[in-house]
Amino acid sequence: MVTVLFVACIVLLALGVPVAFALGGGALAAMLWQHVPLVALPKYVFSGIDLFALEAVPFFILTAELMTGGELSAVLLRFASQFVGRFRGGMGHTNILTLTFFSGISGSALADAAGPGAIMIRMMRDDGYDAGYAAALTSATSILGPIIPPSISVIIYALAYPDVNLVGLLIAGVVPGILIAIAMAAINHVISVRRNYRGANVRLGWRDYLRNTWRAIPALVLPVLILGGIASGAFTPTEASVVAVFYALFAGRVIYRTLQWRMLPSILARSALMTASVLLIVGMSAAFAWVLTVSRVPQNLTDWIVGMQLPPLAFLFAVNVLLLAFGIFIEPLPGIVVLVPILAPIAHALGIDDLQFGIVVIVNLTMGMITPPVGGLLFVTSIVARVPLARLVKELWPFLWAQLAVLALLSLFPVLSSGLPNLFGYR
Repeated sequence: MVTVLFVACIVLLALGVPVAFALGGGALAAMLWQHVPLVALPKYVFSGIDLFALEAVPFFILTAELMTGGELSAVLLRFASQFVGRFRGGMGHTNILTLTFFSGISGSALADAAGPGAIMIRMMRDDGYDAGYAAALTSATSILGPIIPPSISVIIYALAYPDVNLVGLLIAGVVPGILIAIAMAAINHVISVRRNYRGANVRLGWRDYLRNTWRAIPALVLPVLILGGIASGAFTPTEASVVAVFYALFAGRVIYRTLQWRMLPSILARSALMTASVLLIVGMSAAFAWVLTVSRVPQNLTDWIVGMQLPPLAFLFAVNVLLLAFGIFIEPLPGIVVLVPILAPIAHALGIDDLQFGIVVIVNLTMGMITPPVGGLLFVTSIVARVPLARLVKELWPFLWAQLAVLALLSLFPVLSSGLPNLFGYR
């Protein structure tokens, strides 16, 4: 049954079938092979998305769309540029800082790349940067979306492994996200020196700094409102997502005054389309995971790994290798739904901090979005930047090596993931 499951899924992926349908097709083939009643497939697809916590996903997606429609990207761009734009490679640093701020609102790498990322690529090209390099930098930095809270991936992880503290895991993404942003900035500086990418010559007065900062404050308040409200117990993560929608609507309509009522139908349509794609992946992944469970794959794999008596660090290394290979072909969300219920209990039994392991998994699988040859984020950025994929990938490797270095640090030092949540009382 398991052999049929994986063979069917791999064949469908090789034929170019979307991930969600490849997972569902594999589950369907395994059920047919084992003569399982076909009613089981829709049953487990719907049970996989019939979860209260998943209601946060469409609201966070809608929040990002509303804030983008409210000219958030331009506001954050001006705010970031005034601090780093004058340095060597200033436009690249502005790209990194803008996407870092935006990731605290969107929770999605694709939203970061297609929204503010597209604007930054165009501005970098106009400033003399190589188009392939601008696209590579944007792809590499956009992975911060699923890492820095609020994060859709974190919500799915907490559903796949209920023993982890959701609020703690959200907070745990802050420091790793900042480390990745710093690593991207270091690579950008080195390449900018080598290629003579200069900073902006525009001199800003203190009035400009005050005006740009004042304009950015309403946007920067949103992630603080979300995390602060959840951490204080004022509202649950699902309630926080609803509060975020109303705040985004208020900010775009009243504060920035750039969100028009006529824009709402298209914003709602885009949000619904993205939500449907996310939930379809989650539902099909749940059916795929059910076939694995009834085949006792998680139990047998757990017994085998525990029997090897690996030390925690060796287990983390093995998991990193597995996830890096797995993430090349599978998107993060199905990867989390399928693998986390198997691996997280083993990590816990070995004494690995739940928050550290969660962040390592999320960072690792998110990196798969920009890992050739399949990385979905690469295709989106290539289309947005109008750059051939091969040219983008050629410029991407230094950023990938830097992210691997950060992943190694997260694996070696648990405090980088769990230190901040522990400070707030989450373990």
